[in-house]
Order: sequence, then structure tokens, then C-alpha cells
Amino acid sequence: MRVLLIGSGGREHALAWKLAQSPLMTELYAAPGNPGIAEHATLVALDVDNHDAVVAFCKEKAIDFVVVGPEAPLVVGIADKLRAAGIAVFGPSAAAAQLEGSKGFTKDICARYDIPTGAYQRFNNAPKAKAYVRAQGAPIVVKADGLAAGKGVTVAMTVDEALAAIDDCFEGAFGEAGAEVVIEAYLDGEEASFFCLCDGKHALALATAQDHKRVGDGDTGPNTGGMGAYSPAPVMTPEMVERTMREIIEPTMRGMAESGHPFSGVFFAGLMITAKGPELIEYNVRFGDPECQVLMMRLKSDLLPLLLACANGTLDQVTAEWSDDPALTVVMASKGYPGSYAKNTPITALPADSEGAKVFHAGTALKDGALVATGGRVLNVTATGKTVGEAKERAYALAGEVKWENGFYRNDIGWRAVERET
Repeated sequence: MRVLLIGSGGREHALAWKLAQSPLMTELYAAPGNPGIAEHATLVALDVDNHDAVVAFCKEKAIDFVVVGPEAPLVVGIADKLRAAGIAVFGPSAAAAQLEGSKGFTKDICARYDIPTGAYQRFNNAPKAKAYVRAQGAPIVVKADGLAAGKGVTVAMTVDEALAAIDDCFEGAFGEAGAEVVIEAYLDGEEASFFCLCDGKHALALATAQDHKRVGDGDTGPNTGGMGAYSPAPVMTPEMVERTMREIIEPTMRGMAESGHPFSGVFFAGLMITAKGPELIEYNVRFGDPECQVLMMRLKSDLLPLLLACANGTLDQVTAEWSDDPALTVVMASKGYPGSYAKNTPITALPADSEGAKVFHAGTALKDGALVATGGRVLNVTATGKTVGEAKERAYALAGEVKWENGFYRNDIGWRAVERET
């Protein structure tokens, strides 16, 4: 098969690495890709925002299948354009991608289909939103409705913090994403990430992970796109997985189909495991980043047929096999992230890949033949082990071998799971 992968981050490097191992693969292209992805795929200088150009490339190269990594192209309809041109694609339609593109849309689906989630209200102006916050009190959660690259969510522990977050949204801190806000109840519990493939009618549970959103050790500081992750998440017991499928995934899949927007792709459910059980924090419509990196390290099955089954409506005919060994990834970020940071800082040495250990590139480029950091989150240092503790030790040993003066990372990724093991 000839496959085109859309995207340029750590998630896409993990997908490229795994897809390239498929015996079905004859040619893998990536647009725009990154220097790590170039080890596994032919990079293409395509403007992925120009959907006509993407379709033209697919026709020119006789591409059989397109895998869309990031959410932004899905929300604006790249999958619709490809399907209309007769090209198989992994990823939901623009209408179905509203599950990530609009927090309010997802909350309304939850209300309609009785899916457990925090109580909420939607607002399109600051005075009414602030009045609601003052009436509810804190802690409370303020979310920009649209896509804000993981940064549009404030878990406010005080009313003043919530009021400031409302101002940020309506004063343009997140662009158009903040034109409407969703304010919801604070859920107390342990977070988990749950992944499930869907072809519109069938769902296949994948694996669980736990992400570390806050920038600093001890879960302190502002939220980021994710500073590290590990899989599986111990809080997601077999009973909790079964409940998540029954109470959250299946009603969503049914609701989307009844709404005329059948969902094909990957459900990434951000969950809070509360005293009542699993509750939905939010949906994403693509693999998590950096959760994808640990999932791909643990996946024993060929990835390509699984993704194809989503596109072909044959998900009930495939299964996914997983390694029992946990995987853990440490995100190395540019100093200053998630605020402003220097770009094009040199990375002079990376550890070599070995069995169960790999560095995925998330925000890198080659400049005059030298590797430089171009993003906020730059490298995903990933390892497996017999326990989370062992995977953590291996990953941090590798991180210590990276020579990049402008990089930093959290030192406590996986702490909840490691505590459970001791």
C-alpha cells in the first residue's frame, strides 16, 4: 500500500515508525513531517491546509490511504475532501470532528445521550459567564470552546482565577477559539486517557494512558499540551474500561450516527475517574500527544490494518494485541514553554534507538544540516520496562544523554503509577 501521513509532531513520528513496520506498506509519505519522521517516510513539502493540493498529490502518487495525525485539518474538513475524491482516509468528517472542535457541541451530546460528565453552561459574553462563576464558586473549570492547542483550559481553584480565564478567552488570548466559553463543574478524581477506534458502527477499545498536563514537577504551573505520559493507566481497571465503553463510548457512537455524523477514526476520551465512576472531561478526535508515543511502543499488532478497518467499516473483523510491559515518555521542551521560548536552538546529541527505547521528534528541523529545536515540545524520550518504575528509569537515563542546552523536562512523570508499585 502507498500511504500518506499528515502531520509533523511527536504523535506523527510514532505513527510513522509503527506504520513503516507494516508488511502491507510499499511507500510511506509524510507531509510535512520532521527529521525523525524522515527516517521512516519520504517527506513531502505539501501545504496540508490546501486540501486540493493534498488530493492532487494523492492522485499523482496513487495513494491508497491517508492517515491524518493532528486535529486542526480534521476540524476544517480534510477527511471530507479526500473521501469525496474517492481516497480512503483515517479520521472523522468535519461534522464528526466537532467533538473536539467545539467543547459545547460535545457537552450538548453528553446531555442528550445521558453520558456522565460535569455539569456545564455555555456563554458568548463575559458578564454572564462571570455572574455564573460567582454564583457557582470555585474550584471551577473554564474552557475556550474551540481548538486552542491544549492551552484553552483553566482549572480555576479560586473565583478570581476563573474570572481572569474568562477575560483571557473573550479578549482574544486563544483567537477565535475563545469566542464562546464552556464553564463546567470541577471533577475530583484521577485523570486517564482512553483510546478507542471506531468505524461509525463498531468500536474497538485500544489501550489506556495517563498524561501529565502541568508544566512543573508535582503537577504545578500552567497547563501544557502534555509533558509526559505512560501506558497503561492503573486506574483504568478492566471494570472501568468496560464501564467507559458502555456508558461513554457506545452512547457517543450511537448519538453521532443518529445526528447524521457517524464517527470514523479514533475516540480519545479524556476521563476523570471519580467516586461515581468514569466521567468525560473532553473528547479528542485523534491520537493523544504524547500518549500516542507510549501506545505505539506497546502495540504488538500491525497498525495499518487497524486504521484501514476504521475507513472500511470492518472494525468488527480485527483485534489489537498489546505488550504487557508498560511504556513511559518524557517530553523535553524548550525553556519558557508553554510561554514564549527561543527557536532554532541546537540539539547536538541524541541517544541511539535500542530495543524498547526510542526518541521521537516533536518540534525539530534541520538547519544547514544541523538538528535544531523549533517547537515548544521538542523531543519525546520513550522507553518500556517490566514496571512503570523500570520504564521511567530507562527513559530518564536516555533523557540525560540528550545534549540540548535550551531543553528542560519534568522529573516525576509516572509518579502515581510508581507510588502504586512501591
